[in-house]
Amino acid sequence: MNIDITQILGWIATFLFSVMLIPQMIKTIKVKDTSGVSLFLFIIYFVANIVALAYALLIDQMPLIIKYSIAIGTAAAYLSIFAYYYQKQQKKSHESSEK
Repeated sequence: MNIDITQILGWIATFLFSVMLIPQMIKTIKVKDTSGVSLFLFIIYFVANIVALAYALLIDQMPLIIKYSIAIGTAAAYLSIFAYYYQKQQKKSHESSEK
């Protein structure tokens, strides 16, 4: 069996980059608060992964295609979670200011 270290490192990096947003997703859901999170960071991350996916498709690199596709999905999921809790916080803040 011939093990190519570059392929192993590539797949390990793909896995780690793919799951890196999950801890923040879990924390945001648990605390129901987005005040300590930079929305701009996640928007840049999302756009960068779209551009990188286009590059990976052009050079036909499957590990990168998988990594960027998963990253786009997790970033989109987190942006949705952020929007949901941000709206709830704004509504709650607005209601408490009316009292």
